[in-house]
Amino acid sequence: MINRYSIEMSWWIPRLRTAGFRVTVPRQTIFSVLSKTDKHMSAEDIYMAVHKAYPAIGLTTVYRTLDLLVQMGLVLKFDFGDGKARYELIRGQQEELHHHHLVCKGCGRIIDYTDFIGEETDLIEKVEKELSNKYDFKIDRHIIQFYGLCNECRDDKK
Repeated sequence: MINRYSIEMSWWIPRLRTAGFRVTVPRQTIFSVLSKTDKHMSAEDIYMAVHKAYPAIGLTTVYRTLDLLVQMGLVLKFDFGDGKARYELIRGQQEELHHHHLVCKGCGRIIDYTDFIGEETDLIEKVEKELSNKYDFKIDRHIIQFYGLCNECRDDKK
């Protein structure tokens, strides 16, 4: 059984309880799987991993739990254009690890892009400020995904 008081996972427990939800074994197990990967897993991938540790879980429970966690802002849901939603755990109580994605249209590889240079950060902040002013809208996060071909897929095309 998952140690629900482990330091890596404990930040989400009060948020779940405050919202009136119980901390169940399936929820703990899904959090454990998401906290131990850097991959962008589909619900089916998560189900297969959770099923190993908790065989009684059903795919429907995984989908319902993921929907709840996304609604609560504990998990991010992405669409990379391959027909499957992908999920990623927000890494801490107050902050997520800010990153963008590079998505290969050839093999489907997804690269988390975090090593921003000053000009990129300045440009994104300027765009956010301009959009906020133009539409009177308070932006609190953004998602940027770049699509193209990774070096291996480009080499295959040569």
